[in-house]
Amino acid sequence: MIHIFVTLSEMERVSGWICSVLLVLICSNAPAQQTIDQHHIAFEIRNLFEVHGGVGNWDVGAHRAFHFREGLDFYAERGFREAWIDGDKLSCTAYEMRYEIQQCKFDGLDPEDYHLDAINIHFEAMENASRGLREPLTAIELAIMDVLLTDAFLELATHIYQGKVDPSHSVYGWEIQRKEPRKEVLTKLKIAIESGRVRNGVAALYPSFPMYSRMRRSLMDLFQNEKQMPRNWQKLAVAKSIKPLESNAAIPKIRERLDFWESSFMDSTVSPETYDSALLRRVQVFQEKHGLNPDGVIGNATIRALNKSPRDFILQATVNMERLRWLPDTVLSEVILVNIANYSMDYLRGKDTLLHSNAIVGQAYRKTPIFNAPMTYLVFSPTWTVPPTILRNDVIPAIKRNVGYLASKNMRLLTYSGQQVDPKSVDWSRITANNFPYMVRQDPGPSNSLGWVKFMFPNSYNVYIHDTPSRELFARDDRALSSGCIRIQKPLELAKLLLADQPLWSDDRILAAMYSRKEQTVMLKRKIPVVILYLTFWTDSRGIPMFRHDIYERDEELYKALSTSIPLIRGV
Repeated sequence: MIHIFVTLSEMERVSGWICSVLLVLICSNAPAQQTIDQHHIAFEIRNLFEVHGGVGNWDVGAHRAFHFREGLDFYAERGFREAWIDGDKLSCTAYEMRYEIQQCKFDGLDPEDYHLDAINIHFEAMENASRGLREPLTAIELAIMDVLLTDAFLELATHIYQGKVDPSHSVYGWEIQRKEPRKEVLTKLKIAIESGRVRNGVAALYPSFPMYSRMRRSLMDLFQNEKQMPRNWQKLAVAKSIKPLESNAAIPKIRERLDFWESSFMDSTVSPETYDSALLRRVQVFQEKHGLNPDGVIGNATIRALNKSPRDFILQATVNMERLRWLPDTVLSEVILVNIANYSMDYLRGKDTLLHSNAIVGQAYRKTPIFNAPMTYLVFSPTWTVPPTILRNDVIPAIKRNVGYLASKNMRLLTYSGQQVDPKSVDWSRITANNFPYMVRQDPGPSNSLGWVKFMFPNSYNVYIHDTPSRELFARDDRALSSGCIRIQKPLELAKLLLADQPLWSDDRILAAMYSRKEQTVMLKRKIPVVILYLTFWTDSRGIPMFRHDIYERDEELYKALSTSIPLIRGV
Protein backbone atom coordinates (compact mmCIF):
# COMPACT_ATOMS: atom_id res chain seq x y z
CA MET A 1 0.00 0.00 0.00
CA ILE A 2 1.31 3.45 -0.88
CA HIS A 3 0.66 6.68 1.05
CA ILE A 4 1.64 9.70 -1.01
CA PHE A 5 -0.28 12.24 0.91
CA VAL A 6 2.56 16.82 4.48
CA THR A 7 5.93 18.26 5.52
CA LEU A 8 9.53 17.15 5.93
CA SER A 9 10.09 14.40 8.47
CA GLU A 10 11.36 15.19 11.95
CA MET A 11 14.63 13.48 11.05
CA GLU A 12 15.11 15.77 8.08
CA ARG A 13 14.36 18.88 10.14
CA VAL A 14 16.95 17.86 12.73
CA SER A 15 19.58 17.00 10.13
CA GLY A 16 18.85 20.29 8.35
CA TRP A 17 19.45 22.20 11.61
CA ILE A 18 22.78 20.41 12.15
CA CYS A 19 23.86 21.22 8.58
CA SER A 20 22.95 24.87 9.12
CA VAL A 21 25.16 25.03 12.21
CA LEU A 22 28.07 23.47 10.33
CA LEU A 23 27.65 25.91 7.46
CA VAL A 24 27.72 28.86 9.84
CA LEU A 25 30.98 27.56 11.31
CA ILE A 26 32.47 27.10 7.84
CA CYS A 27 31.48 30.44 6.39
CA SER A 28 32.31 32.40 9.54
CA ASN A 29 35.88 31.20 9.12
CA ALA A 30 35.92 31.77 5.39
CA PRO A 31 38.92 33.89 4.39
CA ALA A 32 38.44 37.29 2.79
CA GLN A 33 40.14 38.60 -0.34
CA GLN A 34 40.96 42.19 -1.15
CA THR A 35 37.73 44.19 -1.42
CA ILE A 36 36.61 45.20 -4.90
CA ASP A 37 34.28 48.11 -5.45
CA GLN A 38 30.74 46.74 -5.50
CA HIS A 39 29.84 49.12 -8.31
CA HIS A 40 32.38 47.36 -10.52
CA ILE A 41 30.83 43.96 -9.76
CA ALA A 42 27.30 45.28 -10.40
CA PHE A 43 28.48 46.73 -13.71
CA GLU A 44 29.89 43.35 -14.78
CA ILE A 45 26.74 41.48 -13.71
CA ARG A 46 24.63 43.88 -15.75
CA ASN A 47 27.00 43.48 -18.67
CA LEU A 48 26.63 39.66 -18.59
CA PHE A 49 22.94 40.13 -19.29
CA GLU A 50 23.23 43.01 -21.75
CA VAL A 51 25.76 41.36 -24.06
CA HIS A 52 23.47 38.34 -24.41
CA GLY A 53 20.27 40.19 -25.18
CA GLY A 54 18.00 37.24 -24.39
CA VAL A 55 18.37 35.47 -27.75
CA GLY A 56 19.83 31.98 -28.19
CA ASN A 57 22.08 30.14 -25.77
CA TRP A 58 23.36 32.12 -22.81
CA ASP A 59 27.01 31.70 -21.85
CA VAL A 60 28.21 33.16 -18.56
CA GLY A 61 31.94 33.26 -19.01
CA ALA A 62 32.80 29.82 -20.36
CA HIS A 63 29.71 28.20 -18.82
CA ARG A 64 26.26 27.59 -20.30
CA ALA A 65 23.53 29.12 -18.11
CA PHE A 66 19.80 28.51 -18.44
CA HIS A 67 17.62 31.10 -16.72
CA PHE A 68 18.33 34.40 -18.47
CA ARG A 69 14.87 35.93 -18.06
CA GLU A 70 14.45 35.01 -14.38
CA GLY A 71 18.04 35.96 -13.61
CA LEU A 72 17.60 39.34 -15.27
CA ASP A 73 14.40 40.00 -13.28
CA PHE A 74 16.18 39.05 -10.06
CA TYR A 75 19.24 41.25 -10.57
CA ALA A 76 17.39 44.19 -12.10
CA GLU A 77 15.20 44.41 -9.00
CA ARG A 78 18.31 44.68 -6.81
CA GLY A 79 20.13 47.13 -9.07
CA PHE A 80 22.42 44.32 -10.31
CA ARG A 81 24.03 44.16 -6.88
CA GLU A 82 25.76 40.84 -6.17
CA ALA A 83 23.75 38.31 -4.15
CA TRP A 84 26.24 35.76 -2.90
CA ILE A 85 29.25 37.86 -1.82
CA ASP A 86 29.42 39.42 1.62
CA GLY A 87 31.76 42.38 1.38
CA ASP A 88 35.17 40.86 0.76
CA LYS A 89 34.30 37.17 1.19
CA LEU A 90 31.84 34.51 0.19
CA SER A 91 28.61 34.70 2.14
CA CYS A 92 27.22 31.89 4.29
CA THR A 93 24.41 31.71 1.74
CA ALA A 94 26.93 30.96 -1.02
CA TYR A 95 28.40 28.05 0.95
CA GLU A 96 24.92 26.80 1.75
CA MET A 97 24.01 26.95 -1.94
CA ARG A 98 27.00 24.83 -2.83
CA TYR A 99 26.05 22.37 -0.11
CA GLU A 100 22.51 22.11 -1.49
CA ILE A 101 23.90 21.38 -4.95
CA GLN A 102 26.10 18.63 -3.51
CA GLN A 103 23.16 17.17 -1.60
CA CYS A 104 20.81 17.04 -4.59
CA LYS A 105 22.12 13.58 -5.47
CA PHE A 106 19.78 12.44 -2.69
CA ASP A 107 16.94 13.79 -4.81
CA GLY A 108 18.12 11.61 -7.66
CA LEU A 109 19.63 14.61 -9.45
CA ASP A 110 23.18 15.17 -10.71
CA PRO A 111 25.09 17.95 -8.89
CA GLU A 112 27.12 18.57 -12.06
CA ASP A 113 23.97 19.88 -13.75
CA TYR A 114 24.05 22.91 -11.44
CA HIS A 115 27.46 24.44 -12.23
CA LEU A 116 29.18 22.60 -9.36
CA ASP A 117 32.58 22.35 -11.08
CA ALA A 118 32.60 26.03 -12.01
CA ILE A 119 31.43 27.04 -8.53
CA ASN A 120 34.13 24.93 -6.88
CA ILE A 121 36.79 26.50 -9.08
CA HIS A 122 35.63 30.02 -8.22
CA PHE A 123 35.33 29.22 -4.50
CA GLU A 124 38.84 27.78 -4.42
CA ALA A 125 40.23 30.74 -6.33
CA MET A 126 38.60 33.22 -3.95
CA GLU A 127 39.80 31.33 -0.89
CA ASN A 128 43.35 31.08 -2.29
CA ALA A 129 43.32 34.79 -3.10
CA SER A 130 42.29 35.49 0.48
CA ARG A 131 45.29 33.50 1.70
CA GLY A 132 47.61 35.36 -0.64
CA LEU A 133 48.18 32.30 -2.82
CA ARG A 134 46.99 34.05 -5.99
CA GLU A 135 45.87 37.42 -7.28
CA PRO A 136 42.42 38.61 -6.10
CA LEU A 137 39.51 37.73 -8.34
CA THR A 138 38.55 40.46 -10.77
CA ALA A 139 35.15 42.09 -10.87
CA ILE A 140 34.19 40.02 -13.92
CA GLU A 141 35.24 36.77 -12.20
CA LEU A 142 33.17 37.66 -9.14
CA ALA A 143 30.23 38.60 -11.37
CA ILE A 144 30.42 35.26 -13.19
CA MET A 145 30.53 33.37 -9.90
CA ASP A 146 27.55 35.30 -8.55
CA VAL A 147 25.42 34.77 -11.66
CA LEU A 148 26.26 31.06 -11.80
CA LEU A 149 25.15 30.62 -8.19
CA THR A 150 21.88 32.36 -9.01
CA ASP A 151 21.37 30.26 -12.13
CA ALA A 152 22.16 27.11 -10.11
CA PHE A 153 19.46 27.97 -7.57
CA LEU A 154 16.88 28.61 -10.29
CA GLU A 155 17.75 25.40 -12.15
CA LEU A 156 17.83 23.21 -9.05
CA ALA A 157 14.65 24.71 -7.62
CA THR A 158 12.82 24.22 -10.92
CA HIS A 159 13.86 20.57 -11.14
CA ILE A 160 13.01 19.92 -7.48
CA TYR A 161 9.57 21.41 -7.99
CA GLN A 162 8.60 20.25 -11.47
CA GLY A 163 11.03 17.50 -12.38
CA LYS A 164 13.99 17.60 -14.74
CA VAL A 165 12.55 15.51 -17.57
CA ASP A 166 9.46 16.36 -19.59
CA PRO A 167 7.05 13.43 -18.94
CA SER A 168 4.96 14.10 -22.05
CA HIS A 169 7.34 12.03 -24.19
CA SER A 170 5.52 8.83 -25.17
CA VAL A 171 8.34 6.58 -23.95
CA TYR A 172 7.46 7.43 -20.32
CA GLY A 173 3.77 6.59 -20.75
CA TRP A 174 2.76 9.40 -18.39
CA GLU A 175 -0.63 11.00 -19.02
CA ILE A 176 -1.31 12.56 -15.61
CA GLN A 177 -1.52 16.33 -15.86
CA ARG A 178 1.77 17.64 -14.52
CA LYS A 179 2.47 20.73 -12.45
CA GLU A 180 2.47 24.11 -14.08
CA PRO A 181 5.77 26.03 -14.00
CA ARG A 182 5.87 27.90 -10.72
CA LYS A 183 6.62 31.59 -10.63
CA GLU A 184 7.36 31.22 -6.93
CA VAL A 185 10.79 29.76 -7.73
CA LEU A 186 12.04 33.31 -8.28
CA THR A 187 10.31 34.42 -5.07
CA LYS A 188 12.02 31.58 -3.17
CA LEU A 189 15.37 32.80 -4.47
CA LYS A 190 14.72 36.34 -3.23
CA ILE A 191 13.63 35.07 0.19
CA ALA A 192 16.65 32.74 0.42
CA ILE A 193 19.03 35.63 -0.23
CA GLU A 194 17.27 38.00 2.18
CA SER A 195 16.93 35.43 4.97
CA GLY A 196 20.21 33.63 4.34
CA ARG A 197 18.37 30.27 4.31
CA VAL A 198 18.81 28.49 1.01
CA ARG A 199 17.79 25.14 2.46
CA ASN A 200 14.34 26.41 3.38
CA GLY A 201 13.82 27.79 -0.11
CA VAL A 202 14.73 24.51 -1.81
CA ALA A 203 12.85 22.29 0.66
CA ALA A 204 9.68 24.37 0.26
CA LEU A 205 9.56 23.21 -3.37
CA TYR A 206 9.66 19.49 -2.58
CA PRO A 207 6.58 17.46 -3.56
CA SER A 208 4.01 17.85 -0.81
CA PHE A 209 3.76 14.09 -0.27
CA PRO A 210 5.52 12.89 2.93
CA MET A 211 6.68 9.84 1.03
CA TYR A 212 9.17 12.01 -0.90
CA SER A 213 11.25 12.90 2.15
CA ARG A 214 11.19 9.24 3.23
CA MET A 215 12.43 8.20 -0.20
CA ARG A 216 15.19 10.78 0.08
CA ARG A 217 16.35 9.21 3.34
CA SER A 218 16.27 5.76 1.72
CA LEU A 219 18.38 7.01 -1.17
CA MET A 220 20.97 8.28 1.32
CA ASP A 221 21.09 4.77 2.80
CA LEU A 222 21.52 3.23 -0.65
CA PHE A 223 24.52 5.44 -1.38
CA GLN A 224 25.99 4.24 1.92
CA ASN A 225 25.23 0.63 0.93
CA GLU A 226 27.08 1.21 -2.32
CA LYS A 227 30.21 2.28 -0.43
CA GLN A 228 30.06 -0.94 1.61
CA MET A 229 29.29 -3.19 -1.36
CA PRO A 230 31.69 -6.14 -1.85
CA ARG A 231 33.88 -5.76 -4.91
CA ASN A 232 32.88 -9.19 -6.21
CA TRP A 233 29.11 -8.83 -6.34
CA GLN A 234 28.28 -12.25 -7.72
CA LYS A 235 25.08 -13.12 -9.53
CA LEU A 236 23.23 -15.84 -7.66
CA ALA A 237 21.60 -18.69 -9.55
CA VAL A 238 19.54 -21.77 -8.67
CA ALA A 239 18.62 -24.66 -10.95
CA LYS A 240 15.23 -25.05 -9.29
CA SER A 241 13.25 -23.38 -6.49
CA ILE A 242 14.56 -23.94 -2.96
CA LYS A 243 11.97 -24.72 -0.30
CA PRO A 244 12.37 -24.47 3.48
CA LEU A 245 14.36 -27.29 5.12
CA GLU A 246 15.94 -28.28 1.80
CA SER A 247 19.71 -28.22 1.33
CA ASN A 248 21.32 -26.35 -1.55
CA ALA A 249 24.84 -25.16 -2.33
CA ALA A 250 23.48 -21.64 -3.00
CA ILE A 251 22.15 -21.19 0.56
CA PRO A 252 25.43 -19.80 2.07
CA LYS A 253 25.58 -17.14 -0.68
CA ILE A 254 21.91 -16.27 -0.20
CA ARG A 255 22.47 -15.92 3.54
CA GLU A 256 25.51 -13.72 2.85
CA ARG A 257 23.51 -11.49 0.50
CA LEU A 258 20.81 -10.99 3.14
CA ASP A 259 23.54 -10.23 5.70
CA PHE A 260 24.68 -7.38 3.44
CA TRP A 261 21.24 -5.82 3.06
CA GLU A 262 20.41 -6.22 6.74
CA SER A 263 23.86 -5.08 7.91
CA SER A 264 23.93 -8.15 10.12
CA PHE A 265 25.40 -11.62 10.31
CA MET A 266 23.52 -14.77 11.17
CA ASP A 267 24.89 -18.33 11.13
CA SER A 268 22.80 -21.30 10.17
CA THR A 269 21.16 -23.05 13.09
CA VAL A 270 21.66 -26.40 11.36
CA SER A 271 24.27 -26.68 8.60
CA PRO A 272 25.55 -24.00 6.20
CA GLU A 273 23.67 -25.38 3.18
CA THR A 274 20.37 -26.03 4.97
CA TYR A 275 17.45 -23.66 4.46
CA ASP A 276 16.55 -23.37 8.16
CA SER A 277 13.69 -21.58 9.92
CA ALA A 278 15.78 -18.49 10.77
CA LEU A 279 16.64 -17.98 7.11
CA LEU A 280 13.01 -18.58 6.16
CA ARG A 281 11.87 -15.59 8.24
CA ARG A 282 14.52 -13.38 6.62
CA VAL A 283 13.59 -14.49 3.11
CA GLN A 284 9.92 -13.80 3.78
CA VAL A 285 10.69 -10.24 4.95
CA PHE A 286 12.84 -9.72 1.85
CA GLN A 287 10.06 -11.03 -0.40
CA GLU A 288 7.54 -8.63 1.16
CA LYS A 289 9.86 -5.67 0.52
CA HIS A 290 9.99 -6.68 -3.14
CA GLY A 291 6.28 -7.31 -3.61
CA LEU A 292 6.67 -11.09 -3.89
CA ASN A 293 4.47 -13.73 -2.37
CA PRO A 294 6.10 -14.24 1.07
CA ASP A 295 5.91 -18.02 0.87
CA GLY A 296 9.61 -18.45 1.56
CA VAL A 297 10.20 -20.38 -1.65
CA ILE A 298 13.40 -19.10 -3.28
CA GLY A 299 12.55 -19.09 -6.97
CA ASN A 300 13.50 -17.01 -10.00
CA ALA A 301 11.71 -13.83 -8.83
CA THR A 302 13.41 -13.92 -5.41
CA ILE A 303 16.83 -14.63 -6.96
CA ARG A 304 16.30 -11.75 -9.43
CA ALA A 305 15.64 -9.39 -6.51
CA LEU A 306 18.63 -10.72 -4.54
CA ASN A 307 20.88 -10.08 -7.52
CA LYS A 308 20.04 -6.37 -7.60
CA SER A 309 23.02 -4.26 -6.49
CA PRO A 310 22.90 -0.97 -4.55
CA ARG A 311 23.51 0.81 -7.87
CA ASP A 312 20.45 -0.90 -9.37
CA PHE A 313 18.32 0.29 -6.46
CA ILE A 314 19.81 3.80 -6.66
CA LEU A 315 18.62 3.87 -10.28
CA GLN A 316 15.13 2.80 -9.19
CA ALA A 317 14.97 5.37 -6.42
CA THR A 318 16.20 8.11 -8.76
CA VAL A 319 13.55 7.61 -11.45
CA ASN A 320 10.69 7.22 -8.99
CA MET A 321 11.56 10.43 -7.14
CA GLU A 322 11.36 12.12 -10.54
CA ARG A 323 7.91 10.59 -11.07
CA LEU A 324 6.74 12.03 -7.76
CA ARG A 325 7.99 15.46 -8.87
CA TRP A 326 5.77 15.19 -11.93
CA LEU A 327 2.61 14.74 -9.87
CA PRO A 328 0.34 17.73 -9.21
CA ASP A 329 0.59 19.09 -5.68
CA THR A 330 -3.14 18.77 -5.06
CA VAL A 331 -3.71 16.92 -1.79
CA LEU A 332 -6.77 14.74 -2.29
CA SER A 333 -9.03 14.01 0.68
CA GLU A 334 -10.35 10.92 -1.10
CA VAL A 335 -8.70 8.93 -3.89
CA ILE A 336 -8.58 5.51 -5.47
CA LEU A 337 -4.90 4.86 -6.14
CA VAL A 338 -3.64 2.12 -8.44
CA ASN A 339 0.07 1.35 -8.60
CA ILE A 340 0.60 -0.71 -11.74
CA ALA A 341 4.06 -1.97 -10.73
CA ASN A 342 2.75 -3.03 -7.31
CA TYR A 343 -0.30 -4.82 -8.75
CA SER A 344 -2.42 -3.02 -6.16
CA MET A 345 -5.39 -0.73 -5.62
CA ASP A 346 -5.89 1.38 -2.50
CA TYR A 347 -8.94 3.42 -1.53
CA LEU A 348 -7.72 6.29 0.65
CA ARG A 349 -9.72 8.83 2.63
CA GLY A 350 -7.69 11.40 4.52
CA LYS A 351 -4.85 9.50 6.16
CA ASP A 352 -6.83 6.24 6.34
CA THR A 353 -6.64 3.31 3.95
CA LEU A 354 -10.23 2.10 3.69
CA LEU A 355 -9.40 -0.76 1.35
CA HIS A 356 -6.33 -2.47 -0.06
CA SER A 357 -6.79 -4.96 -2.87
CA ASN A 358 -4.48 -6.98 -5.05
CA ALA A 359 -4.86 -6.12 -8.71
CA ILE A 360 -4.18 -7.52 -12.16
CA VAL A 361 -2.88 -5.01 -14.72
CA GLY A 362 -2.07 -4.87 -18.43
CA GLN A 363 0.45 -7.15 -20.05
CA ALA A 364 3.72 -5.68 -21.32
CA TYR A 365 2.31 -5.43 -24.86
CA ARG A 366 -1.08 -4.11 -23.65
CA LYS A 367 0.11 -1.75 -20.96
CA THR A 368 -2.24 -0.13 -18.47
CA PRO A 369 -1.91 3.63 -19.13
CA ILE A 370 -0.78 6.11 -16.47
CA PHE A 371 -3.50 8.74 -16.08
CA ASN A 372 -6.14 10.15 -13.74
CA ALA A 373 -9.90 10.58 -14.09
CA PRO A 374 -12.94 10.88 -11.78
CA MET A 375 -15.01 7.77 -11.03
CA THR A 376 -18.68 8.61 -11.56
CA TYR A 377 -20.66 5.35 -11.60
CA LEU A 378 -20.55 1.59 -11.28
CA VAL A 379 -22.40 -1.18 -13.11
CA PHE A 380 -23.66 -4.39 -11.48
CA SER A 381 -23.98 -7.59 -13.57
CA PRO A 382 -22.35 -5.82 -16.50
CA THR A 383 -22.41 -6.90 -20.11
CA TRP A 384 -19.08 -6.67 -21.91
CA THR A 385 -18.82 -5.22 -25.38
CA VAL A 386 -15.51 -6.53 -26.66
CA PRO A 387 -13.18 -3.59 -27.48
CA PRO A 388 -11.58 -3.33 -30.94
CA THR A 389 -8.08 -4.46 -29.93
CA ILE A 390 -9.29 -7.65 -28.23
CA LEU A 391 -11.79 -8.21 -31.04
CA ARG A 392 -9.08 -7.97 -33.66
CA ASN A 393 -6.35 -9.91 -31.87
CA ASP A 394 -8.32 -12.53 -29.95
CA VAL A 395 -12.01 -12.94 -30.67
CA ILE A 396 -12.18 -12.87 -34.48
CA PRO A 397 -9.32 -15.40 -34.87
CA ALA A 398 -11.04 -17.65 -32.27
CA ILE A 399 -14.40 -17.51 -34.12
CA LYS A 400 -12.72 -18.34 -37.42
CA ARG A 401 -11.17 -21.41 -35.82
CA ASN A 402 -14.43 -22.46 -34.16
CA VAL A 403 -17.79 -20.86 -34.91
CA GLY A 404 -19.08 -22.22 -31.60
CA TYR A 405 -16.62 -20.02 -29.70
CA LEU A 406 -19.19 -17.26 -29.08
CA ALA A 407 -21.78 -19.59 -27.53
CA SER A 408 -19.13 -21.21 -25.31
CA LYS A 409 -18.24 -17.78 -23.92
CA ASN A 410 -21.86 -16.59 -23.51
CA MET A 411 -21.29 -14.02 -26.26
CA ARG A 412 -23.63 -12.71 -28.94
CA LEU A 413 -22.95 -11.31 -32.41
CA LEU A 414 -24.82 -8.01 -32.94
CA THR A 415 -25.23 -5.45 -35.69
CA TYR A 416 -24.56 -1.83 -34.75
CA SER A 417 -28.35 -1.33 -34.66
CA GLY A 418 -28.56 -4.00 -31.94
CA GLN A 419 -29.92 -6.89 -34.06
CA GLN A 420 -28.63 -10.33 -33.07
CA VAL A 421 -26.91 -12.33 -35.83
CA ASP A 422 -26.49 -16.11 -35.99
CA PRO A 423 -22.71 -16.71 -36.26
CA LYS A 424 -23.38 -19.73 -38.50
CA SER A 425 -24.99 -17.46 -41.07
CA VAL A 426 -21.75 -15.52 -41.59
CA ASP A 427 -19.15 -16.52 -44.20
CA TRP A 428 -16.17 -16.24 -41.87
CA SER A 429 -13.68 -16.99 -44.65
CA ARG A 430 -14.43 -13.48 -46.00
CA ILE A 431 -14.22 -11.76 -42.61
CA THR A 432 -11.09 -9.90 -41.48
CA ALA A 433 -10.42 -7.48 -38.65
CA ASN A 434 -10.64 -4.62 -41.17
CA ASN A 435 -14.06 -5.49 -42.62
CA PHE A 436 -15.77 -6.94 -39.53
CA PRO A 437 -19.27 -5.34 -39.55
CA TYR A 438 -20.47 -6.47 -36.14
CA MET A 439 -19.92 -6.02 -32.45
CA VAL A 440 -19.54 -8.84 -29.95
CA ARG A 441 -21.21 -8.63 -26.55
CA GLN A 442 -20.85 -10.98 -23.60
CA ASP A 443 -23.92 -11.32 -21.39
CA PRO A 444 -23.79 -11.10 -17.58
CA GLY A 445 -22.92 -14.31 -15.78
CA PRO A 446 -20.17 -16.20 -13.96
CA SER A 447 -17.96 -16.38 -17.08
CA ASN A 448 -18.29 -12.67 -17.96
CA SER A 449 -14.81 -11.17 -18.36
CA LEU A 450 -15.77 -8.21 -16.16
CA GLY A 451 -17.06 -10.40 -13.35
CA TRP A 452 -20.08 -9.16 -11.42
CA VAL A 453 -19.32 -5.41 -11.23
CA LYS A 454 -17.33 -2.72 -13.02
CA PHE A 455 -16.30 0.72 -11.76
CA MET A 456 -16.32 3.48 -14.34
CA PHE A 457 -14.16 6.60 -14.64
CA PRO A 458 -14.74 7.52 -18.31
CA ASN A 459 -11.51 8.09 -20.23
CA SER A 460 -10.11 7.95 -23.75
CA TYR A 461 -8.31 4.66 -23.06
CA ASN A 462 -11.48 2.67 -22.33
CA VAL A 463 -9.81 1.49 -19.13
CA TYR A 464 -11.76 0.77 -15.95
CA ILE A 465 -11.64 -1.27 -12.74
CA HIS A 466 -13.62 -4.48 -12.60
CA ASP A 467 -14.18 -7.89 -11.05
CA THR A 468 -12.93 -11.07 -12.76
CA PRO A 469 -13.99 -14.71 -12.93
CA SER A 470 -10.30 -15.76 -12.89
CA ARG A 471 -9.81 -15.43 -9.14
CA GLU A 472 -6.89 -17.88 -9.05
CA LEU A 473 -4.64 -15.38 -10.86
CA PHE A 474 -4.39 -13.16 -7.76
CA ALA A 475 -2.11 -15.79 -6.16
CA ARG A 476 0.58 -15.15 -8.79
CA ASP A 477 3.62 -12.92 -8.23
CA ASP A 478 3.47 -11.62 -11.80
CA ARG A 479 0.01 -10.20 -12.39
CA ALA A 480 0.58 -8.25 -15.62
CA LEU A 481 -2.06 -10.38 -17.34
CA SER A 482 -4.92 -8.17 -18.54
CA SER A 483 -5.55 -6.30 -21.78
CA GLY A 484 -5.13 -2.95 -20.02
CA CYS A 485 -7.99 -2.74 -17.53
CA ILE A 486 -7.51 -3.23 -13.79
CA ARG A 487 -9.04 -6.34 -12.24
CA ILE A 488 -9.31 -6.28 -8.45
CA GLN A 489 -9.56 -9.02 -5.86
CA LYS A 490 -12.07 -7.20 -3.64
CA PRO A 491 -14.81 -5.74 -5.88
CA LEU A 492 -17.65 -6.33 -3.41
CA GLU A 493 -15.81 -4.46 -0.64
CA LEU A 494 -15.14 -1.53 -2.99
CA ALA A 495 -18.79 -1.38 -4.07
CA LYS A 496 -19.95 -1.29 -0.44
CA LEU A 497 -17.59 1.59 0.38
CA LEU A 498 -18.57 3.61 -2.69
CA LEU A 499 -22.28 3.27 -1.92
CA ALA A 500 -21.99 3.75 1.85
CA ASP A 501 -23.49 7.25 1.51
CA GLN A 502 -26.60 5.83 -0.21
CA PRO A 503 -28.67 4.15 2.55
CA LEU A 504 -30.93 2.39 0.07
CA TRP A 505 -27.97 0.37 -1.11
CA SER A 506 -27.70 -2.11 1.74
CA ASP A 507 -25.23 -4.99 1.63
CA ASP A 508 -28.04 -7.40 0.69
CA ARG A 509 -29.22 -5.17 -2.14
CA ILE A 510 -25.67 -4.83 -3.48
CA LEU A 511 -25.25 -8.62 -3.48
CA ALA A 512 -28.60 -9.12 -5.16
CA ALA A 513 -27.75 -6.59 -7.89
CA MET A 514 -24.33 -8.10 -8.48
CA TYR A 515 -25.68 -11.59 -9.12
CA SER A 516 -28.95 -10.66 -10.81
CA ARG A 517 -27.60 -11.23 -14.34
CA LYS A 518 -29.41 -8.03 -15.28
CA GLU A 519 -27.24 -5.00 -15.95
CA GLN A 520 -27.86 -2.11 -13.53
CA THR A 521 -26.06 1.24 -13.44
CA VAL A 522 -25.68 3.16 -10.16
CA MET A 523 -24.45 6.77 -10.18
CA LEU A 524 -22.17 7.88 -7.36
CA LYS A 525 -23.22 10.90 -5.31
CA ARG A 526 -19.74 12.38 -5.62
CA LYS A 527 -16.92 12.07 -8.12
CA ILE A 528 -13.98 10.13 -6.68
CA PRO A 529 -10.54 10.77 -8.21
CA VAL A 530 -8.82 7.71 -9.64
CA VAL A 531 -5.04 7.99 -10.04
CA ILE A 532 -3.16 5.26 -11.90
CA LEU A 533 0.57 5.42 -11.19
CA TYR A 534 3.69 3.48 -12.09
CA LEU A 535 6.08 3.40 -9.11
CA THR A 536 8.77 0.72 -8.82
CA PHE A 537 10.17 2.18 -5.59
CA TRP A 538 8.81 4.03 -2.57
CA THR A 539 9.38 4.20 1.18
CA ASP A 540 6.42 3.30 3.36
CA SER A 541 5.20 5.06 6.50
CA ARG A 542 7.47 2.84 8.62
CA GLY A 543 10.52 4.06 6.71
CA ILE A 544 10.98 0.73 4.94
CA PRO A 545 12.02 0.99 1.27
CA MET A 546 9.87 -1.04 -1.13
CA PHE A 547 11.06 -2.21 -4.54
CA ARG A 548 9.07 -3.62 -7.44
CA HIS A 549 10.01 -5.25 -10.71
CA ASP A 550 9.98 -2.82 -13.64
CA ILE A 551 7.34 -4.80 -15.53
CA TYR A 552 7.06 -2.31 -18.40
CA GLU A 553 10.84 -1.67 -18.59
CA ARG A 554 10.44 2.09 -18.23
CA ASP A 555 12.99 2.85 -15.53
CA GLU A 556 16.13 2.56 -17.68
CA GLU A 557 14.92 5.02 -20.32
CA LEU A 558 13.97 7.61 -17.72
CA TYR A 559 17.30 7.17 -15.92
CA LYS A 560 19.15 7.87 -19.17
CA ALA A 561 17.19 11.09 -19.59
CA LEU A 562 17.90 12.13 -16.00
CA SER A 563 21.59 11.40 -16.50
CA THR A 564 21.98 13.60 -19.56
CA SER A 565 24.09 16.70 -18.97
CA ILE A 566 21.53 19.01 -20.60
CA PRO A 567 18.27 19.25 -18.64
CA LEU A 568 15.18 18.72 -20.71
CA ILE A 569 12.88 21.39 -19.28
CA ARG A 570 13.56 25.05 -18.75
CA GLY A 571 12.07 28.03 -17.04
CA VAL A 572 10.01 28.71 -13.95
